[in-house]
Amino acid sequence: MKLTVQLVNVAQFHQTWALVEELFAKATKQDSDDYTLDQIKGLLASGSWVLLVATDEENVIHGAAAINFYNMLNYRVGFITAMAGKAIVNEDVYGQVCSFIKANGATRVQCAAKESAAKLYKQVGMQERHIIMETKL
Repeated sequence: MKLTVQLVNVAQFHQTWALVEELFAKATKQDSDDYTLDQIKGLLASGSWVLLVATDEENVIHGAAAINFYNMLNYRVGFITAMAGKAIVNEDVYGQVCSFIKANGATRVQCAAKESAAKLYKQVGMQERHIIMETKL
C-alpha cells in the first residue's frame, strides 16, 4: 500500500486529532514518560510541534508523527518526538518525512528511540549518535 505523508495545518488540527489520538495513545503507553498524550495534543494544537499524517489513496490515516524543530549552534534539527502507526517506518514514508523536515530548514533528523524502535530506524538509514542516561531526582 502506498502511503503519502501530509502536513496537518494547525487550523485543521482539531478536526484531525480524533483520527490520530489513538495512535499517539498507543505510542505514549509504550514509550517513556517524556510526554503525556495531553502534552502532545497541546504542543501540536499550539503549533509548537508539527503534525504529519501518512494516508492511503482513500485518505485514510495509517500513521502520524509529531515533529519539533529547533536550532543548534551548527545545524537545525527536525526532531521526531512521536511516530505512531502500523508499518510506517519504511524507506518511502521515512523519506517523505525527511523531505518535509529538510524543506522546513532542518539539516538533521533526530529522534529518541527504545532498542526495538531503533532497529527499525536503522533499517531506514538512521545511525545511533548518543545513548541517553538518566537519574530521576
